[in-house]
Amino acid sequence: MTALRPVRGTKDFLSDDSRKRRFVEDCAHDVAVRAGFAEIATPIFEFTHVFARTLGDTSDIVTKEMYTFQDRSGESLTLRPENTAGIVRAFLSNNLTQQLPVKVFYRGPMFRYERPQKGRLRQFHQIGVECLGAGTPIADAEVIALAADVLARLGLKDTVTLEINTLGDTESRSAYRNVLVEYLSARAESLSEDSRVRLQQNPLRILDSKDAGDRAVVAEAPSLEDHLSAPAQAFFAEVLAGLDALGIGYRVNRQLVRGLDYYCHTAFEFVSDALGAQGTVLAGGRYDELVRQMGGPPTPGIGWAAGVERLMMLAEGCPPPPRPIAVLPLGAAEACAALALARELRQEGLIAEFNAAGGLGKRMKWANRINARAAVILGSDEVARRVATVRDMDSGTQEDVALAELAGRLSQSS
Repeated sequence: MTALRPVRGTKDFLSDDSRKRRFVEDCAHDVAVRAGFAEIATPIFEFTHVFARTLGDTSDIVTKEMYTFQDRSGESLTLRPENTAGIVRAFLSNNLTQQLPVKVFYRGPMFRYERPQKGRLRQFHQIGVECLGAGTPIADAEVIALAADVLARLGLKDTVTLEINTLGDTESRSAYRNVLVEYLSARAESLSEDSRVRLQQNPLRILDSKDAGDRAVVAEAPSLEDHLSAPAQAFFAEVLAGLDALGIGYRVNRQLVRGLDYYCHTAFEFVSDALGAQGTVLAGGRYDELVRQMGGPPTPGIGWAAGVERLMMLAEGCPPPPRPIAVLPLGAAEACAALALARELRQEGLIAEFNAAGGLGKRMKWANRINARAAVILGSDEVARRVATVRDMDSGTQEDVALAELAGRLSQSS
């Protein structure tokens, strides 16, 4: 019989991993809520056209990485490979276009058929924010500052670097597109088959190619910086001024680009040397054309996303699990009374675990194994006297405590 194991590119989050994942997500949620970003949850699968329309039929994500299937009614559905498209779909489906700005935080699993590697799984978790309806440079500064605050909360302030660039406005990208097509057409034979297709349909997507040959060609391509309009330059200057005013350091990286049509102006990433060659910890940018591309009214937007598994590898400050109280009946006759006592302690806000298996010696070994701070032992004599024997699991001392005072005493010693 074949051994049971998780599907390649997935993993089980046992208690320690689950606790650290929750720590990362809750830190991000707390920072986002303080900035007015309300949590939103969208389905983990959408109609396939939601992603095909936004990511593009020729993108690597759509052609190679999406988990797509037909349901029993014949509809094509896709497990979400990212969440921005789902957020915008929800924005339009729920008629939120008249409630701008819409500021949301999200967390949850995403799915991509990629080569699994350290910190990158086929089912992975993301945290992220989206701000729809704010089109000013200071909105970009706020969203980037929010990302910096999340990373600082996780103890990463001194281990990540903000890299930032401008993709320009529509006029800038149109002018650049013409120059880029001329450059790439002259080197088409050096491009991958996929990129030769993109050259005819959407050449800017070649800038995002992961193919080594494509990347070598792109490295020598004309710079978008040389084709920025005056308004685009002014917008970027205001974003950088906002970061300066907030005391957020950055490095302008002219190689940082986004190939999708709906991206514009600001693109940014927080990177770390601690993750090897794939050092991006958090990435985002402005996407003023996305809502319109999905059939809605022109609506500016900016957001970012971060992989939780990668943050878990770097995050500091995750507290240890709280030490529970072990509630143990001395014998079978006291099991019900001990369980009722454990339930009362839980209702008082204490973490109380109950075990009636085996003899008292076995139960005490179990209490040590779960790192209990105290064992509350209940026998027939204790039940009759309305007390419990409380043993300190560190010092080994014990005393009888009246049941009426038990919760208060245990709370004081926590």
